[in-house]
Amino acid sequence: MQTGDFRIRPATPDDLPALLSLYRHLNPDDPEMASDIATGRFAEIIAQPGMTLLIGVSDENLTSSVTLVVIPNLTRGGAPYALIENVVTHAEYRKRGHARTLITDAFQRAWDAGCYKVMLLTGSKEPATLRFYEGCGFVQNKTGFQIRRPAGI
Repeated sequence: MQTGDFRIRPATPDDLPALLSLYRHLNPDDPEMASDIATGRFAEIIAQPGMTLLIGVSDENLTSSVTLVVIPNLTRGGAPYALIENVVTHAEYRKRGHARTLITDAFQRAWDAGCYKVMLLTGSKEPATLRFYEGCGFVQNKTGFQIRRPAGI
């Protein structure tokens, strides 16, 4: 998808350094990943059926990203469902509609795959972030739970 100078495409191995830099805007306290580990993880991601790492590019700069995962399902008549994760926009490109355009593109990809719903979890409590997701079409009408890996395991 392309809008003006902003276009969306799946990430490729050549995008990995810029993508890792972009993720610092999502989780600045994450530990740096060794290059060989990052390369291996990226290869696993792009090889995983139903998983797409979408990037937004403006003037040849990687500005934003979302991960879309389409999951096969045995309920809902076999219709798959999708998850969106790791929504991030570089701080210098925020408030330009990049993330919203990426999310809209991810929705279309999910609908094209026959998904009956798309889910997203956010750890943010910021009202502006929650309004942003509502403005994208998400409805906060379910209760989400998670468990994190215990330290030392």
